[in-house]
Amino acid sequence: MANNSFPGGFILLGCSEWPQVEMVLFWAVILLYTMVVLSNSAIILLSCVDPLLSTPMYFFLSNLSFLDLCFSTNAVPQMLSNLWGPDKTITYTGCVLQVCVLLCLGATEGVMLVVMAFDRYVAICRPLHYTVIMNRPLCWKLVLTAWLCGLLESVTQTPITFQLPFCAHHRLDDFLCQVPALIRLACTDTSASGLQMTISALLFTVVPVGLILTSYSFIAQALGKIQSEEGRQKAITTCSSHLTVVFILYGTVAMVYTDPENQLASKHGKFFTFFFTVVTPLLNPLIYTLRNKEVKGALQRLLRKGGSMRGKRNVIF
Repeated sequence: MANNSFPGGFILLGCSEWPQVEMVLFWAVILLYTMVVLSNSAIILLSCVDPLLSTPMYFFLSNLSFLDLCFSTNAVPQMLSNLWGPDKTITYTGCVLQVCVLLCLGATEGVMLVVMAFDRYVAICRPLHYTVIMNRPLCWKLVLTAWLCGLLESVTQTPITFQLPFCAHHRLDDFLCQVPALIRLACTDTSASGLQMTISALLFTVVPVGLILTSYSFIAQALGKIQSEEGRQKAITTCSSHLTVVFILYGTVAMVYTDPENQLASKHGKFFTFFFTVVTPLLNPLIYTLRNKEVKGALQRLLRKGGSMRGKRNVIF
């Protein structure tokens, strides 16, 4: 039965069929979210305070960390509330806002990865012109373009989704309000909405991945011409870190959003949700920092500076 009236809210089933798992996931989410906040905040802080990291690459990386931080912060409170107690409801307004923000941040992050691929292309294929091409105004324009693309995706997809007549029970088999789960809740033919979402998902997955792979095809050719073994190894490390993040993010999103009616997405969508809202934002900074000597060096300098400042205060007092 469809409920065409203004719904009072939705019920997020989450892991309610496995109550013994909910408390384990609750503490796991708290631990992972704490690590997300600390790791992404550290990258943002280091990019702002360390002069050696004041380059376009780390400017884009800090923006990516900010997006990850916002993405998790938008999702985790609702997820924790869902896992903690019997109340698994979310208001209609809260659901609309959550979908709007998730779409905006997710699409923005996808475009930001394309921007970072372009930055690596210029750095490796046009090294002598890098500082001229990747100037500060252009970097800000590229970041603004990413945000505008995310905003466009959000204001386009959200109204179309919430115009659907939802079934009267208003039960979403997920931790969060997401477009695929809402489409599956509709008591009407959703082929048009599913097609629109598939096209949108392709625009923000296939097209960016195609652009990224095109950039890396030129980068691969340029790497063979680099004479310095150290320079080649540094470029390979940076590029492989970026590609790892690309495949993790796009692979997970494609499983959920490309085809909302497929059995894998409908049956295991909540676990994909858990992965790309809590785990992926943690993997990004770990992948970049654990394989990046410059970031680890900046962190060590910041810690030494903090230790020396404490030592001076102890001497004074």
